[in-house]
Amino acid sequence: MTPTGGSSPPWVKIMDGSTPFLWPALFAMEAGRTTLAIAQQFANLLAPEPPDPATEPPQWTTPNKVVLELPSLRLRDFSTKSRPGRTPTLICPPFALHGGTIADLAPGHSLVQALRSSGIQTLSLTEWCSATPETRFQSIDSLLADLNVAVDELGGRVNLIGLCQGGWMALVYAARFPAKVARLVIAGAPIDIDAGESVAATSARLMPLSVFGDIVDLGDGRVLGRHALRYWNATLFDSATIRQILQVPAADARQLEARFNEWYAWTLDLPGSYYLEVVKWLFMENRLAKASFVALGRRLDLSRVTTPVFLLAGLHDEVVAQEQLFATERLIGTQRNRITKLVADSGHLGLFMGHRTITEAWPAVAHWLADPLPRSRSPHVATGRRKGKRL
Repeated sequence: MTPTGGSSPPWVKIMDGSTPFLWPALFAMEAGRTTLAIAQQFANLLAPEPPDPATEPPQWTTPNKVVLELPSLRLRDFSTKSRPGRTPTLICPPFALHGGTIADLAPGHSLVQALRSSGIQTLSLTEWCSATPETRFQSIDSLLADLNVAVDELGGRVNLIGLCQGGWMALVYAARFPAKVARLVIAGAPIDIDAGESVAATSARLMPLSVFGDIVDLGDGRVLGRHALRYWNATLFDSATIRQILQVPAADARQLEARFNEWYAWTLDLPGSYYLEVVKWLFMENRLAKASFVALGRRLDLSRVTTPVFLLAGLHDEVVAQEQLFATERLIGTQRNRITKLVADSGHLGLFMGHRTITEAWPAVAHWLADPLPRSRSPHVATGRRKGKRL
């Protein structure tokens, strides 16, 4: 876990999974020790010719097919069968430098497989597309519009699962189109930045927006994923950290480490407009929690979200504090007895890839989705068997 050209700074050791939107600012923060004048010079340190990116994207673990292609996303169908009358489930992964296979890394480390094996038969995923010079001006609205088309393709009403950055996007979508979301699952997502402390929140508060603008300018209107990785070794995480993320013993880890590194090394490029909106609106100005977020022409009122909601947090998540996620409960209009909160014993990436979390927490999500009358559960209740249990 060593940045190229130096020893590991202290904050590197707590980055389980990363906060990829803010890597450059984190590096600048360490270099300048919160001195903004030095931080602003960070973007100029990047070499103009980054290394060639990996040519092949990571492979999907679960068989699927692309059923729709839009400017910002591909809609992948993982369904085992289509059952009339059943609400389809749609996974919305993060659009933050790494690919959608975060939800389908490997056998035993795939929440897609966990959901399917727990009875979710009609299942799809939005795979966000790497930005091109032609799509560099895509915005949050652009992605929401394409997400809306994908939902319509699935029948116009879905159970929506948002992961990390895909979590706030799922909530935004549910607030903008409340009739189109039957149930909402948000896992490890920053909803109210001011509700708790995290690496992402702290770095965003310290950095001026001009730093992020310089990063976009370096990519001619895009944030180039390979730029972000340039200051790190080929594998940012050492073997012990990867085993901790994946929640596996050393004896079972070699092949999985290779699969993880393959996923990690292949990056997406982000549209500059979208990137700057996320940094400013979500991380700096906390607009979603302050009722000042405008999506597709309307100021969002989160109280319009009245659907049952499941909030999944990581006990050791340093990227998103539990409080930043669980603040959703007081912001939305869903009755408290229809909100379920669960804390998994994992860090950030472990929520989506860790074997223990995959085999215990995500089946609980699937059972909740299938429950005709979901009821509130304690933040530390796994399946309702015993209060006080952490996964």
